[in-house]
Amino acid sequence: MWSMAIKASVLAGCLVWCSNVEAAPGKGRAYYEQRGEVVWEVPTEEKMMALTFDDGPDPADTPQILDLLKQYDVKATFFLIGNKAERYPELVQREVAEGHELGNHTYHHAYFNRGVTERRIHDELGKAQEAIYRISGQKPQLFRPPGGYYNEMLIQTARKEGFMVVMWSWHMDTLDWDTPGVHKITSKVLKNARNGDIVLFHDYVEGRTETIAALKQILPELKQRGYKFVTVSELLRYRKPSPVKHTEEAEPS
Repeated sequence: MWSMAIKASVLAGCLVWCSNVEAAPGKGRAYYEQRGEVVWEVPTEEKMMALTFDDGPDPADTPQILDLLKQYDVKATFFLIGNKAERYPELVQREVAEGHELGNHTYHHAYFNRGVTERRIHDELGKAQEAIYRISGQKPQLFRPPGGYYNEMLIQTARKEGFMVVMWSWHMDTLDWDTPGVHKITSKVLKNARNGDIVLFHDYVEGRTETIAALKQILPELKQRGYKFVTVSELLRYRKPSPVKHTEEAEPS
């Protein structure tokens, strides 16, 4: 498990992030969603969802998750930490070989909640991108900011670098990083499953993961319900065009 100090820090950070979103009228989720600059989910008529895994690759957890995904013929999206990709290139290559999508999750798992500069964002994304491309031959087009922290500078810098910023469905945050119990992770997903969801898991958890045991229950049940699992990019094809044009007139007063 994560140490109490680390968990407290992450939880405090999440509270700060949520408060900042609320404290910025017109610049929260609705603003960016309407402009098509950030994606949390893509509601569809079809029964499909995208499973995503953050913070890997990890030599203990990632192979077991890949085995399960292969067993149930599931394609997922892995948001990679650049320095971990460099340490475990064979896992990145396996993800690609088995048809999964790669996303950028910065080089050092950098939180962009304070003291952020455009240069730092550029360096973190760029260094991770170089590592992933060197190992896999692919250049991710998706970026997920660690901790879910975002602001105008981050989003516009990421867009300038050619990335789509991808978050996750709020009702599908499994909190598996906090090891809340296999039942809670499983229940969170199975009770809240909706068409077009983006589900947040982790293929790296400090300590003993509960994600793998939960997936053993989640995958067969959702397949039984008729859900199809797609990559985030495949899900994005069902996104409706943004009704808001990217002009100065569209900026909130």
